[in-house]
This record gives sequence, structure tokens and C-alpha cells, in this order.
Amino acid sequence: MIEFILNNKHIKTAEHNGITLLDFIRDNQQLKGTKIGCREGDCGACTVLIGTLQENKIVNYQSITSCISPLGNAQGKHIVTVDGTNLQDKLTTAQQAMTDNYATQCGFCTPGFVVSLTGLALKNTFISYGDGLNAISGNICRCTGYKSIEKATKNVIDSLQKKDTSNPIKWLVENNYIPKYFATIPERLTAIISENKSTKNSNYVAGGTDLYVRNADKLAEENINLLTANNELTGISFYKDNCAIGALATVTDLMYNNAMQVYFPEIQSFLKLVSSEQIRNMATLAGNFVNASPIGDMTILFLALNCNITIKNADDKLRTIALKDFYTSYKIYDLQKNEIIVNIAFEVPDSSHHFNFEKVSKRTHLDIASVNSAINIKTSGNTIENVHLAVGGVAPIPKYLHKTSAFLVNKEVNIEVLKEANLVMQKEIAPISDVRGSSDYKRLLARQLFFAHFTKLFPKKISLTELVA
Repeated sequence: MIEFILNNKHIKTAEHNGITLLDFIRDNQQLKGTKIGCREGDCGACTVLIGTLQENKIVNYQSITSCISPLGNAQGKHIVTVDGTNLQDKLTTAQQAMTDNYATQCGFCTPGFVVSLTGLALKNTFISYGDGLNAISGNICRCTGYKSIEKATKNVIDSLQKKDTSNPIKWLVENNYIPKYFATIPERLTAIISENKSTKNSNYVAGGTDLYVRNADKLAEENINLLTANNELTGISFYKDNCAIGALATVTDLMYNNAMQVYFPEIQSFLKLVSSEQIRNMATLAGNFVNASPIGDMTILFLALNCNITIKNADDKLRTIALKDFYTSYKIYDLQKNEIIVNIAFEVPDSSHHFNFEKVSKRTHLDIASVNSAINIKTSGNTIENVHLAVGGVAPIPKYLHKTSAFLVNKEVNIEVLKEANLVMQKEIAPISDVRGSSDYKRLLARQLFFAHFTKLFPKKISLTELVA
């Protein structure tokens, strides 16, 4: 039995936990405001909010794409569709902003935008215009002209500057952002007892952002083991010089973790290049690893951190291996049946380390990389003491560059060394031509991103003009 609150309705259902949340909303509950679009999490037409009760009895709302989210992940949560944002006899502030700016034409995408903007209003932090653009980055409109939607977002952002942060729900209700029933949700969620049900010898599913793109129909019928109910796999902790991250930590968890921002000041700008806000709210770190895409953004980033992963089998036995040794060939990796990743750990960088992430894709947001790259380099003066370099899109696996990294150790940071290192790298990679570019183009991108790391991290020593001369 799955129990949660859908808008203002208490739900108890025996529906299969593997069907998509979208199908339950539309077919079981007949809430047709949530649209079916791409069924791949790309268009945002199916956007809903998922509210999770925190220890302080405040509900944290995040936007997700319901077309690739299993129904079982709604257990104990508050799910809000566009229907659940409606007020009686008047438009909400988000709906009015869309209307005032003529930000809708056919209207198909509009519910997703309204839900994303409502989720933005429910955030408990200061909200900037940039936050607003991020909030709708996973919503696509094909007929209106996006500028009118951005203007609507600006209207919402401007009005939110007056929000009473001491009692935000009350203020949002009084200012027509959300209906009154939102104030009752924390108490109602408290009464729902979340069950951590585990079934062995079944399909493991976390956020579902990869599996449900490829296998939604199959997972709707087979037994699945929903890992998101396992609190032991969550959290980000620091102890002395080490960081440990639970396998279920999402990209959003990493983006807004205060300690991560201290060690990696640019982490938010790096991770904004990863998919969209809806997907970042769902996608787990370990899920990206086992997806095993040769251009997985998080995999490339953590390869450069030289992290280790801890793996547990059905008998709770643990083993630890380096992520750079995890992949053997295309979509093949060192994970046996009934094993799961439980933990990711790495040594946190100190002031002698320099870290950077670069990505080239056809569009800035919500796109798969043509080539991506990350580097973690430790220097002493002008000498490289240690380096971990990874490049995606240039091999059948997420590529840790063993030979190139080894070549750079004990070398000085100068143009001649980088040009020689590029020659080593070009022999180490083997890109193929596909829809994201020719092999020659990818070789060029790998070179340019490699050079970009150094021009960004060592601008006084390395000039891009001289490098490419």
C-alpha cells in the first residue's frame, strides 16, 4: 500500500509502485492538467512538486518530472499538480504573471511552468532572477517565445522579495501563491508512517531518471526495489580530510550543501550545466555512475576527485574500489547481481588543489555533453605534484586519463608541457563519430577543454592564444 497526499487529498493505493507518477495522476485520479509530453523528463509538461517533511516540521518542496518518477517514491510525501495550486474564483500569482505577459499560446506547456514557478515561491531562501531562470530551465515552450515567459518569471521574483520568511506559508496564501490547505500539510504528513519495504532479487530503482526513460513500461509490471526509502544511503558528511556521500544524494543535494560550496566555490555553476532543476532534484549520484554513460557529467566530475565507491551485496558484505577502476567496457562495470553502491568517498582538496569542470553541448541547459572534462590538480609553486584528469565522450567508458595524468606529475605549468600533454591525451582517447559530433570534432573539444582548465586555473601563467598558436 502506498500512502501520500495528492494536492488536498489523502491517497492510499494498492497500485503497482513501479507505474509512473504521471500515469497515476492522469489515469487513476483523472487530473488532466498534468500533461504527457516527451516521457523522457525533457519537456517539463508533466512537472509536479514533491514535498518532503523535514525534522523541523517544515515541508521542503522540489519540482520533478512525473513521467519518469515511480509512484512508490511518493510514499509519505505531498504531491502537488497544477490542479492543486488553483485558487477559488481567481488566478494564482504565477498564473496571473503568465497571463499578464501573454506567456501562453497553445497552453500545453503552461501547467508545467506554473508548477515550477509555484515551487520557486515555496523555497525558503532568498530568490534571485537567476534562481527563477533555473527553476524553469527544464520547461520547454515551442510556440510563445521564451522572453514573455522570462518576463512572467521576473514578475514572480519581484513580488517574492516582500515574502515574510518568518511565516512563509501564511504569506504565500495571503498573496495568492498557494491555496490555504498547504498550511495543514505538515501535520497530515506526520500522520503517515513511511515503510521501508525491501524485496530481494528485483530491479533497484532510485530517482528513475535514466531507467524510466528506457524501461518505464517494463518497470510498471515487474517487482522493483525502491532505494529512496533507505535513509542509510543519504547524506553528505565530512570528517577531517575526507568527504562521504550517500549513494542516494541528488545533484541538488550537492549543489546546496554548505561544506561542498566551501571546498568547491564554483560547484553551483558547474552543476547548473547538469540537466535541469527537475532532473537535478531526482537524479542520484550513484545512479549516474551505474548509468555508465561515457559522458555522464557527475561521473566525470567524481573521476577527477579520484573517489572510491563502497559496494554492498545482498548479505550486507562491503567492498571498496576506485571509481576509475569501476568501468571495463561500454555499459559494463564491476557490479554484480544484487549489489548496490552505498557510499562515495574522496579526500577533500586543500588550498594547494585546483578543481575545474568544463562541458560542451548543443544547448547550455538540459542537454547531454558532446565532450565534458574535469581536473583536480595539486601544485607546489609552479610544479604539478599530483593530477587527476577525466574526459567524457571520447571513449566507450567515462575516461580517466591515466597516462596523461601521470605525464603531468612533476612537470611545470607552462605552455610547452601542456602541448606535450595534449599529444599524450590524443593517443589515450578514441572518440567515435555520432550525432554529437565527428571524432575529429571531439578530439578538438577534448584539447580545448584540457587547455581551458589551465587557462582558467592559472590565468597568469597560461594564455589560450599562445596555446592554440
